[in-house]
Amino acid sequence: MESSKSTNTLSRSLKSRHIQMIAIGGAIGTGLFLGSGSAIHTSGPSIILSYLIVGIFCFLLMRAIGELLLSDTSKHSFLDFVKLYLGDRWEFVTGWTYWFCWISLAMADLTATGIYIKYWFPGVPQWVPPLVILLCLFCANMVNVGLFGELESWFSMIKVVAIILLVVVGVGLALFHVKTSSSTASFSNLVSHGGFFPTGAHGFLMSFQMVVFAFVGIEMVGLTAGETDNPELNLPKAINSLPIRIGLFYVGSMIAVMSVYPWNKITTTASPFVQVFSGIGIIGAAGILNFVVLTAAISATNSCLFSTSRTMYALSMGGNASSFLNRLGRNGVPNIALNFSTAFLLIIVVLNYFIPAGVFNLVSSVSTINFVVVWVVLLIVHLKYRRANPKGVKAFKMPGYPIADYISLVFFIFILGFLLVSSTTRVAMIISIVSVATMLLVYQLTQKKS
Repeated sequence: MESSKSTNTLSRSLKSRHIQMIAIGGAIGTGLFLGSGSAIHTSGPSIILSYLIVGIFCFLLMRAIGELLLSDTSKHSFLDFVKLYLGDRWEFVTGWTYWFCWISLAMADLTATGIYIKYWFPGVPQWVPPLVILLCLFCANMVNVGLFGELESWFSMIKVVAIILLVVVGVGLALFHVKTSSSTASFSNLVSHGGFFPTGAHGFLMSFQMVVFAFVGIEMVGLTAGETDNPELNLPKAINSLPIRIGLFYVGSMIAVMSVYPWNKITTTASPFVQVFSGIGIIGAAGILNFVVLTAAISATNSCLFSTSRTMYALSMGGNASSFLNRLGRNGVPNIALNFSTAFLLIIVVLNYFIPAGVFNLVSSVSTINFVVVWVVLLIVHLKYRRANPKGVKAFKMPGYPIADYISLVFFIFILGFLLVSSTTRVAMIISIVSVATMLLVYQLTQKKS
């Protein structure tokens, strides 16, 4: 039953603990657990520097988003600021692009859950796990936003524990020069097999594509502003802890992995995490990691249901989607928008028989590129905001403004340019350009009609 209130107000049920763990979950994706093997194979130890560089720019991005959100906590999400400073057209394009980002990622992750479950239950049809998991997450999100926060907190905790164990084990092995199945663990492995840049400048640049993919979703904390009980306290705390998370989760884990196993001995067919855990004789390491990556996939889908429903709610409130979609239930959850996103995701259950895995890799690449496009838009919005409000938010100013904004913009635009000229991502880049152009055309046609 829908709420009879005259004004739509999202429930402010997310606590400080929830916001902290959502921010952590957004910074740890399946890209770190699954994609790091191929990333290391492409760039070698230089991927450590790639994670550090991208992490710095993602931190600056989050500081820009944080200052925007704290400048007016009555706003529901960063899309409201896009509307305010760039107008209805770019709110429409950015909002629907962001919605598509998460939908496509969730489709890939839901498909992955079917593959992960088959590790333990090979006889289960691949379409069954995505259906069961999607319906369970849908029910949890329908209850209230607090339950979403609890689920995401526990999902994130599992990922955090796995990475901390990896770092502790890897550093311990390297310090005591423990012999593994194929080598001796040592920090010298980072430079003694072809140097720090063994694949040259091209390999180093290619790693940025994979590293950026690992960071997508980090901005999701910007959608929680309307449902945080104390945004002035909780948002800065979550954003400011980002450098520590980047240092531990990404840089720390890569140092640990390549200290235990030389980069050229890490296989691309299995996760580096499995190889490290197996190196000290942990029985069932593959099964342990399978549980972790399954949790990461479920977490990504859970985040998708939250972010897509709130994005659709914000679009509806801004007049860029049907007003039907901004209805709230008694619990303050945008149920209609949540229903729509869930129904759309059911397509993946039906098509799981027919669409090859390669298509999902392409969709994930398109999604990654679109995330970077959204980041570029948000940085431009922040520049517009500070020009209109030179003093900014006293308690949470963007560090290094405006130079930090411009350098970040140049960096992310460079990434987009490199993805366009790279043969492996050119098709995905063209699809993303066409999708943005289509949204601009749709907006133009709908505006003329109205």
